[in-house]
Amino acid sequence: MKQKISLKTKILTGCGLMLFLSLLTVFFLSGDNYELLRGVFLGGDLSGEELQEKLQGLGFRGHITVILLSMLQVICVVLPAEPVQVLAGLSFGLPLGLLLCMTGVMLGNTVIYIIYRVYGEKVREYFMKNLDIDFEHAATSDRVVLIILILYVLPAIPYGMICFFAASVGMKYPRFALVTFIGSLPSEFIGVWLGHFAIVSGWAVSLAVFAALLALLALAFAFRKKLFAKVNAYIAKHNVKKGKNIVCFYKSSKLTVPYIISRIAYFFYGMRVELTDLVGEDIRTPCVVLCNHGSFVDFAYAGTLLRKKSPNFIVARLYFYRSIFGKILRSFGCFPKSMFTLDFESTKNCIAVIKKGGMLAMMPEARLSTVGRFEDIQPGTYGFLRKMNVPIYTVVIHGDYLADPKWGKGIRRGSRVEATLELLMTAEEAAALDEQEIRERVEARLGYDEFKWLDAHPEVHYRSRRLAEGLENILVRCPFCGASYTLTTKGRTITCERCGHAAVMDDRYAFADAKPFANFADWYDWQRETLRREIEEREDYRLTSEVEFRLPSKDGKKTLRHAGEGICTLTSEGLTYVGTKDGEQTEIRVPLRQIYRLLFGAGENFEVYLGSEIQYFVPTERRSAVEWYMASMILWDMAYQTEAVNQQGGTLR
Repeated sequence: MKQKISLKTKILTGCGLMLFLSLLTVFFLSGDNYELLRGVFLGGDLSGEELQEKLQGLGFRGHITVILLSMLQVICVVLPAEPVQVLAGLSFGLPLGLLLCMTGVMLGNTVIYIIYRVYGEKVREYFMKNLDIDFEHAATSDRVVLIILILYVLPAIPYGMICFFAASVGMKYPRFALVTFIGSLPSEFIGVWLGHFAIVSGWAVSLAVFAALLALLALAFAFRKKLFAKVNAYIAKHNVKKGKNIVCFYKSSKLTVPYIISRIAYFFYGMRVELTDLVGEDIRTPCVVLCNHGSFVDFAYAGTLLRKKSPNFIVARLYFYRSIFGKILRSFGCFPKSMFTLDFESTKNCIAVIKKGGMLAMMPEARLSTVGRFEDIQPGTYGFLRKMNVPIYTVVIHGDYLADPKWGKGIRRGSRVEATLELLMTAEEAAALDEQEIRERVEARLGYDEFKWLDAHPEVHYRSRRLAEGLENILVRCPFCGASYTLTTKGRTITCERCGHAAVMDDRYAFADAKPFANFADWYDWQRETLRREIEEREDYRLTSEVEFRLPSKDGKKTLRHAGEGICTLTSEGLTYVGTKDGEQTEIRVPLRQIYRLLFGAGENFEVYLGSEIQYFVPTERRSAVEWYMASMILWDMAYQTEAVNQQGGTLR
């Protein structure tokens, strides 16, 4: 992640560069250096022998001159590299001449790396203009290092542009230095060798070799557009961004290894997982499979039941921003979805799976359950299910939330998980029902309450000494004193730092003596209803916080990057962010209608998608993330719930 550079650093770096260039100018204008500079780059009056003689006559200063000339031809992209290389070979021979040239090139590369790290995209045009290479897609390619090495052997591409491109893809300096060193070494070697060869073999032979190489270079230059086109085709073939929304259809055998790994993991975590298939060989594709979503690892339970049909899962787009993880997900048939917003690419991929005769698997709640109860489904989903005209199956999972709750820290030993696959409705039934009837059937089947399920399984006890830790990230209000963000947890105890009241959880997630509530789900319901009353009583209700603003990583090496800081405000009008974005002042407004629910990470963040780009906000008080979620849900329901229930002909959102 490229860190924000302060104005002071930029000014000091600029002053340092100006001082360096001033000293460099003085150096080249002193003594015989000006004639050398003019003879090498501008075709002065000195012959090759005279240039060689002058350079050798400078002694150790001549070594420094070659290094600085090599560095200069990297920084100043209009200066050719070959004259310096040949002169170094003529004057100092192959080993020493190559060492001097490579030292200068690496110094020039380092200067450009520093310039990019400090000034970034503002100097991009200087290095990347008038060249027919698709640098934007090359930067996100999974073959970016190989592409950089290829660029070094193409004609008409200056070294400076290549190493600036290498810096812009997010490489750390050691890797950047190694890649640019290897890339520039072959052409530097050839140039220095030509000068050295002229000494050891005579001018006649060396001129013939030089003429042959020049002819090859001229030929490559004449066909450079075709060469560039081939490179661009290679870039497009291995472009991560272009391929990220394409559905991969794969063989079911590919899921064998993940299946074995999951079974081993269940054993070591002390989990009892029971999978029931009530469909068997009667399952028909194409089809849609709906799964409830209590835990992050629900994909493992559902995937095991569905693995023989090679399911294509819809996954939150956030997980595709990191190119390596995204590539793995895509290889297993997953494709990205921007949650709770119009996503035409995801819709096209859904339709592609159905047309291909595949199994489309989705978690229609589109977020993890907060307290182990069914979260609502965005209304437009039911219109999509009706239009697909295929059988609809369900995978209903119980015990998954309690085994690994959204707010918890690790899987609980002693967990029991049950997952059942069965038919919900045939294609004919789905076509005959209206959206409200489909909604009723879906919610009746997928609806769950983990505490009611636990009551039916008295044999289940969760063995964890940290069973309550993390609860302060979804329980943010004390029921005794009413204070917010004063709750802390340790072991199995949750305590209010303000009033001192504490609640102790047993090994079945229940509070001792049912105080203050029977369990944390009831506590959460109380604080949500308390917030609802506050919002209903205040027409000017607003939730505000200072936030760190994050956006998707540009290079795909990380999921997200720091993009700025500012103020977020949520009202009945929607969400507003006022602050910085990549160093510039900005204001982002998201109308309430487009939000539906703000997604949140417990004790981490809240987020909303705008198209394919997530807007990820980390509040100063991270425990407040759940309040942003609750408030967005309450505000949206107050404004649009009646309309949503009556909505017909919706689309997948």
